[in-house]
Amino acid sequence: MTDPIRILHFADVHIGMERYGRVDAATGVNSRVMDYLRRLSDLVDFAIERDVDLVIFAGDAYKTRNPNSTYRREFSWRIKRIADHGIPVVMVAGNHDLPPVSQRASTIEIFDTLRVPNIYVLDQDSGVTLIETKRGPVQIAPAPYPYTSELASQEAFRAASLDELDRRYTEFMSDIIRAMAQEARSRPDIPAVLVGHFSVDGAMFSSERSVMVGRDITVPRAVLVDDAWDYVALGHIHRHQDVNEGAHPPVVYSGSIERIDFGEEKEFKGWVLAQVTRGHADYEFIPHHRREARRFTTIDCDCRQEEDSMEAVLKRIRRRQEEGGVQDAIVRVRLKLRDDQDQLISDRKIRAALANAFAVAGVIRQIDWRVRSRLGAGDFENATPLELLDRYFEQLQTPEDEKQALLEDAARIIQGV
Repeated sequence: MTDPIRILHFADVHIGMERYGRVDAATGVNSRVMDYLRRLSDLVDFAIERDVDLVIFAGDAYKTRNPNSTYRREFSWRIKRIADHGIPVVMVAGNHDLPPVSQRASTIEIFDTLRVPNIYVLDQDSGVTLIETKRGPVQIAPAPYPYTSELASQEAFRAASLDELDRRYTEFMSDIIRAMAQEARSRPDIPAVLVGHFSVDGAMFSSERSVMVGRDITVPRAVLVDDAWDYVALGHIHRHQDVNEGAHPPVVYSGSIERIDFGEEKEFKGWVLAQVTRGHADYEFIPHHRREARRFTTIDCDCRQEEDSMEAVLKRIRRRQEEGGVQDAIVRVRLKLRDDQDQLISDRKIRAALANAFAVAGVIRQIDWRVRSRLGAGDFENATPLELLDRYFEQLQTPEDEKQALLEDAARIIQGV
């Protein structure tokens, strides 16, 4: 049995996510963008220190389809550093990498244009490609996110509904993957890896839909669970998972390398180190190397039964600080309050108490409004809008003839709506 080929698999870098950040004085770059770049630097160091045989990037280098020159430079030199150490890098485009029309270049195409040694940008026209590593060749089958605009412009797609378009996109991707599987089987002695950027039915979603560019593409899990593949390396969904866990082949989302928002607060972030031979693969998730992803922390405080609501909030913050959940984290505070407590809460004091946080995302108030008694007693929850308006006019001591005219006007408006 030959030595397994060690593959570092990552995806969804999303450089350009600036939310909750500020300009970093040392670099001139947004501090949140620096979080992503530092994590990418750690990944590069890991690949070099572990002397991996192959690096696979499964799409979404940037947040937008038109990243600025600084972000392109920072991403590119880090990727090139891997290649400069003699480690081949395979890249496929994600939906965030593709331009709106197929005639324009993707954000990662520059590596192919400049013929950067050891970097291979593969697309659907590439077919199954043999990549030489120091431990032998690997078959790479690329299934990047498709140019949906190009597909939608085809005659067969033009009159289709959105649901029909989604079904046809699925069929299009499934047919490509099946054809590549057939080709991979023709080389039974060479390990085969499918690299894709799309959703798989049954996968657990994260926050990727909050930053989605274009329509989502879903591929049936049954299309991927094929013995033609020894490992399936996926990008697009930010939560690390194996949708074929415990069986062969592993169908693995590496997940994003950094958290993008509170929807990913409890998720670990990192990359995957896989060892692949023909007919077998093992892998491990690497959640951190030198540093972890930026923490997101939610502090919840139900103050409705508290006599001193402000002190209760500050006490809850102190407790989370002692637990280590505040320092250098992006923090939000969610409060449940009675309506008479709202004015007693000071955002300034809360932010001062969170001075050692990386950023305070906000103070969110959920207020239980008590039924106002100034309109008199009654079952207000079950009263109609006209009944409530009638009681309001009574409290204002509106003359009867004027009140009736106003109620008639209100009834016409309500009926029209």
